[in-house]
Amino acid sequence: MENKKVNLRFGIICAVILLAAVSRLIPHPAGFAPIAGMALFGAAYYSKRYWAYLVPIAAMWISDVFLNSIMFSSYSNLYVWIYSGIFTYGAFALIVLLGTFTLKKVRPLNLGLSALGASVIFYAVSNFGVWISSAAYPHTPGGLQACYVAALPFFRNSLAGDLTYTAVLFGAFELLTYRFPALKTQKTACER
Repeated sequence: MENKKVNLRFGIICAVILLAAVSRLIPHPAGFAPIAGMALFGAAYYSKRYWAYLVPIAAMWISDVFLNSIMFSSYSNLYVWIYSGIFTYGAFALIVLLGTFTLKKVRPLNLGLSALGASVIFYAVSNFGVWISSAAYPHTPGGLQACYVAALPFFRNSLAGDLTYTAVLFGAFELLTYRFPALKTQKTACER
């Protein structure tokens, strides 16, 4: 019986992350996405760090495959897949790392600061990737600056999305743990 309760918590955490990834398929403003919320949520609630990286990154990758290969019929070029993996997923992993340090205790101030930090990390890393891997900007300090300036409108949407999705994911899970006490902090069978 106890094993079923613990596996329920693990399953609910995974389901919340997968639902967030599916929400990427709903039309939304550019940059307004659950990426940071998923990474921070995994970092806060999985007791084993590898689950915090593996589940959110796998969920994001699956939604990327659907978005890019099926909906937009792009990304057939191997170069684009490699670029996306190095910078986008690298930023995602850094956000999980940030969350492992800042969300040992889930508190509103920690969540807000973590979401803000996640937005900055994603902005800095992903736009560095755009600058270094494309010919859109000269590979000079001025070109890097121009790339970051051009991405500022996306940063605003990203920040709004990160704050919103972080609040929704954490709020929903806290409501679930209030309603179903069996979901409170326990190591799951998968995490032992």
